[in-house]
Amino acid sequence: MTTAMRPLPRAMLIDMDDTILSAYGRPEIAWNTITNEFAEELAPLQPQQVATTVLAFAKNFWANADASWRMKLAEARHLTVKGGFAALAAAGHRALPDDLAIRLADRFTTYREEAIFVFPGAHDAIDAFRARGIKLALVTNGAADMQRAKVERFELTHRFDHIQIEGEHGFGKPEERAYLHAMEALGVTAKDTWMIGDNLEWEVVTPQRLGIYAIWIDVHGDGLPEGSTVRPDRIIRSLTELVPGRP
Repeated sequence: MTTAMRPLPRAMLIDMDDTILSAYGRPEIAWNTITNEFAEELAPLQPQQVATTVLAFAKNFWANADASWRMKLAEARHLTVKGGFAALAAAGHRALPDDLAIRLADRFTTYREEAIFVFPGAHDAIDAFRARGIKLALVTNGAADMQRAKVERFELTHRFDHIQIEGEHGFGKPEERAYLHAMEALGVTAKDTWMIGDNLEWEVVTPQRLGIYAIWIDVHGDGLPEGSTVRPDRIIRSLTELVPGRP
């Protein structure tokens, strides 16, 4: 990891969820909150046990899921909660009904959308980059309607020269063309560009292969996963760290 400050680039490609917005991080907190809301219907199973099992199933699902599932997030959550319920039943616990799985998954989706907020200082940092003449592209995966709604809700539209949503363009990270298209839209090359985001594969591995300076944002300060061979060019906890003169 290189920690020394380097001159700001001509262009930045910036991820949205869990980079600019607090969106999907710490899912265990959200699942525990939701299962507690449904405690009576889950009894005699403990809410925390249900949350842990559903989260484990969901993590495994997303680790192996086809990219098309990112366009069907609500449906994917139905599937993962049903999968968690099935795992509990297979372990000898009470069989929970599918309609409960769907209601719990939909409540989780609503809860997550309601809980999204802009990280402190993120807007100011982006505005500071713009003021310095840096070309900016928002490069985000996910469904067109959901991601576009967040772009508008959190006042990101006017802050970027190029907004690239997977569901609108038909391709997303970590496909190489996602980065190449964004750089082409900004009129820059890899040596002029930084990629910033929270996903090691999407924001570090592929960008580095293309010659882009890759910055991993580790909002919670958890550090690289144990055994990770990925080496970001820089690790930050907030976009504000990239603004010259900021502590």
